[in-house]
Formats: sequence, structure tokens, C-alpha cells
Amino acid sequence: MFQDESSSVTSSSSPLQVFSMMSLSPNLGSPYPWLRELKSEERGLYLIHLLLTCANHVANGSLENANIALEQISQLASPDGDTMQRMAAYFTEALADRILKAWPGLHKALNSTRITLVSEEILVRKLFFELFPFLKVAFVLTNQAVIEAMEGEKMVHIIDLNAAEPAQWVALIQALSARPEGPPHLRITGIHQQKEVLDQMAHRLTEEAEKLDLPFQFNPVVSKLENLNVEKLRVKTGEALAISSVLQLHSFLASDDEHHRKKSPLGSKNLNGIHLQRALQMNQGTFGELLEKDTVNGYSPSPDSTSSSPLSSTGSVKMDSFLNALWGLSPKLMVVTEQDSNHNGSTLMERLLESLYSYAALFDCSESTVSRTSLERLKVEKMLFGEEIKNIIACEGAERKERHEKLEKWIQRLDLAGFGNVPLSYYGMLHARRLLQGYNCDGYKMKEENGCVVICWQDRPLFSVSAWRCRK
Repeated sequence: MFQDESSSVTSSSSPLQVFSMMSLSPNLGSPYPWLRELKSEERGLYLIHLLLTCANHVANGSLENANIALEQISQLASPDGDTMQRMAAYFTEALADRILKAWPGLHKALNSTRITLVSEEILVRKLFFELFPFLKVAFVLTNQAVIEAMEGEKMVHIIDLNAAEPAQWVALIQALSARPEGPPHLRITGIHQQKEVLDQMAHRLTEEAEKLDLPFQFNPVVSKLENLNVEKLRVKTGEALAISSVLQLHSFLASDDEHHRKKSPLGSKNLNGIHLQRALQMNQGTFGELLEKDTVNGYSPSPDSTSSSPLSSTGSVKMDSFLNALWGLSPKLMVVTEQDSNHNGSTLMERLLESLYSYAALFDCSESTVSRTSLERLKVEKMLFGEEIKNIIACEGAERKERHEKLEKWIQRLDLAGFGNVPLSYYGMLHARRLLQGYNCDGYKMKEENGCVVICWQDRPLFSVSAWRCRK
């Protein structure tokens, strides 16, 4: 069948061009032998073709064709296959979930008994911290910025907007205890929705501070960040204040932006057909080339991409309010770590393409550095990457929390909020590079951009770290 379908194609045609000439039909949904015989590279290209096709059908409300595409993807995708197979499995699940949302009753019924344990979310984020160096690098840079900003200060107060990982502050306590001028009085305010998490952190940090004879106090604030009462932060006169935000600020971009969408909950038809056709006309030889070159209508996801939501959009109202509240605390330093990706586009196709880039890098990193038989890797991919992908692709309005944006957008936003950039120090970056080198993997890279740091897998930026001061 494969030969019959492609007999008119020249020998120089790429697999993607061949696939694009095949019509999606119910018959193709069957497990034809040629599907199983595809080489890894060809299979990856075909999965990209199918994901683009499926997303286009979903956006256009063509559910029968979307179903056919999903059926074909299911023949090739697998949560324990190669990089593209695993990633496709989670994008497929996200697209199917978006389709189901067109029938709210059905969607609610299918998810009515689903249990999401906060303890599991905490566990999987801890696994991510342990398996990959991204957050460790962010912690090293944050701590060094705090140490330098607090030089000579006798009373230091740190507010952690997501106090889930004590390792960062254990290292800071150790560094502050060794200050030539003697340790300061340190107070850490930890914010988290789980009291047990804060109790564990308080015990671990108090234990370390006592061991090193460092005056220490822990102030737990049990709250979701979006419901935070700033009064509970108990910032006192005479304290030098630092704020640490790790992967938290982007959720404040979520808003009820239903009015930006068509009546169909599936998505808008805005040029998606043209996007798909031009993507399929590309003469790409490999999955890597496909993800490195312009894929749709001259649109190339890149560090300079500006297609994410404008700063003046309604989604920024909560963000502006929160940043204003933080600015009102007059912090001497605020360090912000965020995903350095453009996942906040207004259309489904924009977000699909951008997230394919980012998560291809994360899944490739996972494939290259963690054993395929690792249960921990499977948990991180399913419960962290998979859930993020589902939120980016399947959700809209206030429900869409994973609105990751590029570093330049955060620089603009924080500047408008009255914060001035503080360049990260050479010593901090040197320490962070040494940490990356300790992984003995050439894929991990770090770039300096305008005094900020971008942490990459190969050449794909994945996380950014930037430091700020309150500009009066």
C-alpha cells in the first residue's frame, strides 16, 4: 500500500512529502505493516505530520478527521518509545482532551473520579530537580545573587514564593554562616499550599542553622500563591528583603480570555489550513531539521519570537497587581526563574508548534541522560511534561496556567512594574558552569543574555534566570 500511494513521488522526495500526499482515511487507521516498518527518522517525521494534521482538524472542528489522525498516531506513539514516540503520546492525549472539552458533560464524567494528589505533584517536581541540573543551576545563581546583595546586612529576610525544595536554602545557610563579617540574622518566609511541606522545610532549615550557630527563623504561609495575603509576609522595618520566584510568575498570566476565541471550544480556523499545507511542503530530511527550520507560513519558533500575548492583554491584569504588591515590599533583590519558551500564543497552532520545539528538547535531554527503563523518568515525563503539554494544548481561559514566555517578555514586564535589572555576577555564572560540567554531558549549556542567564539543552533555551532590584 505504501508503494501504491507514493509511486508518483520522485526518488528525491522526503518522507514528509510522501506522507503529506496520503489522504487520511479510516482504512489507514488500521495497523498496516508499512507503519511498523518505518525507520525511527521516518516515523518521527510522520508523527509530526500527523500531529500537525490532527491539530489543524481540531482547530477547524473537523472531529471525524481528527479522530482518524489520532487513531493513526496511536499506532506509532508510545510512552516508552524513542524521543518522538514518547512526546507524540502526550501531545495526542492533549489533543484528545481538547476535543472532549467540546462536550463538557462527557469530559466531566470521564474525569469525575480522577484524583490529583498534591503530594504526587510535589514528588514529581522533586524528581525533576534530582534528575536534571536546570533548577540546581537556578538555585546556585539565586543564592550567589542573594549573598552579594546582602553583603554587610545584619538582618536578612527571604521570601520563597514556592517553598518546596529545602536544598536551596540549606546551601545558602552554609554560605552565610561562613561570611567574614559573621552571619546575619536570617528569616525565611516560605509560601506553599501544603502545611506538611512547610513543616518539613522548617525542620530541615532550623536543624542546619542550629548546627552552624546561625540565628534563624522560619515563617510558614499556607496559601496558594494566587490567593496570597501580602500582610502575612510580615516584612519588618530594618530587614534587607530578597524574593525568590522559581517557575511561579507565568501562572499569573492566566485569565478568563474566552472572548478572544470563537464560539467553538475547539479553537479558531485562523489560517491553520495554510499553516499545515506549508509545513507539509517542506523538504525536510530529519526530525532535527524539521524543528530547526521555518515550519509554517514563515513562522519560526525562536528565541526572538514575538508571537506570545502582548503585555497589554487582559491576561496581564493579575500579573500587574501581583508585581505591584511585590514592588510595594521594597525588595533589595528579586530573582526570577522561568521556563524560557513561548507557550502563550493565542491560537492552538502557535502553541502546538512552540511547545513541540521546547518539549522535543526536554524529551531528548531525558532520553540522553536518564535510562529508558527508569521509573522516575517515566513519572517526570507523564506527570510533569505530559500535564504541562495538556494544559498548554487542551485548556483555555483561566484554566490555562502554563503560559510560559521568553526572557525578553519578562524583562519588559518587570521593567514596566518598576524593577531594574541586576546583572548576575561572573562568580555566580562560573559556579553554575562548573555544576553543569559535573554532569559530563555536552548537551547542557548556559548563555549570558543582557546580564541574565539562559539554561539550554543543546542550543534550545529552556529556562531563564534574572535578578532585579526595586527601582524607586
